[in-house]
Amino acid sequence: MQVPLWLALLVVGYLGVKLIRPPAWLIAVLLLGGFLLADSVLAPAINAFVK
Repeated sequence: MQVPLWLALLVVGYLGVKLIRPPAWLIAVLLLGGFLLADSVLAPAINAFVK
């Protein structure tokens, strides 16, 4: 069975918020920070570091 990545991330994110209950500001900072870093000059360096 193959599950699309977006669906897996959605399920993991939903369960993480329900079970761990992080503050809303932390969720917003992580989402906004990831979105901004993905389109920045640092994206190739982060990509090389992650791999």
